[in-house]
Amino acid sequence: MSQTHRELLQTLTQGDWHQQSPVLVIGAAVMDMVARADALPERGGDIAADVTGFHLGGCALNIALGLKQLGIHSQNLLPVGEGMWSDRLRKEMAAREIVSDLQVKGADNGWCLALVEPDGERTFISVDGIENQWQPAWLAQATPQNGLVYVSGYQLGAKQGTVLTDWLDTLPEAVRVLVDFGPRLDVMPKERVERLIRPGVILTLNQREAAILGFAGDAESFCRQLHEKTRELVVLRCGEQGSYYYGSADDCGWIAARKITVADSIGAGDSHCAGLLAGLSLGLTHWQSMMLANCVAAYVVSQPGGDCAPTLSQLISSLDSVS
Repeated sequence: MSQTHRELLQTLTQGDWHQQSPVLVIGAAVMDMVARADALPERGGDIAADVTGFHLGGCALNIALGLKQLGIHSQNLLPVGEGMWSDRLRKEMAAREIVSDLQVKGADNGWCLALVEPDGERTFISVDGIENQWQPAWLAQATPQNGLVYVSGYQLGAKQGTVLTDWLDTLPEAVRVLVDFGPRLDVMPKERVERLIRPGVILTLNQREAAILGFAGDAESFCRQLHEKTRELVVLRCGEQGSYYYGSADDCGWIAARKITVADSIGAGDSHCAGLLAGLSLGLTHWQSMMLANCVAAYVVSQPGGDCAPTLSQLISSLDSVS
């Protein structure tokens, strides 16, 4: 499969590929504190952990960074407020040349503690900030007429998430919305979830999130049933098993995962979304976009932290190093 990945990446770097669809990214920018621990603490317990670093975080910020690294321009609506964490975010984002069109006042940005166990699995404790205090005025100037819109499930599931779902309902049919529900799907109001599983919405889920929606092991059946409601691409991410996608009866199947050594799984889903959005915005097929997404995600989980999105050249080099 690495040879197929390589051929696709070389085609993208050598061919006459240009972004065909605009991309709007909506969600959070936060700072991640990453700490390694032998295991998670039991209730009332206490564990020792080693802080390994601070990284740019937030699903939407990870995706904005991933798109930029792949040469895709995106408009980013990531609320950046005022306070210690906001100031650090502005500095770190400027260093990576990431711009947010939402500079707001009234509160600081949140932050996240990511506890990483020896097998690379991560567990988050998130402290919410202004990134979850959405207001209709913040979206007043965001009126895409076509293209792709990514919205993070963290913000959709927050108290002010109805501001975003109401806005999504106003978008024209030419806009393809990509929703990644994320780990808070289990506490998202059921009626809000149902509003989002509608025509025109691309869904991407990992196995835990899919199980909440009824996945019992049959990827084809599960994705096909969701597709009947959305009439759009459905993606199921299954870690080392690879990813399954369903675009139609003639456009579906498994995409194998790359064989890599996992550093941690922070940003795994975000980086997969970034690769998928990049492929779709370039006009690639669903299969090609999924190949690119798997390749980007494999690179990111082989590095520490979630803010290490690769360029196409870095992806090719990573394939060469294991060939």
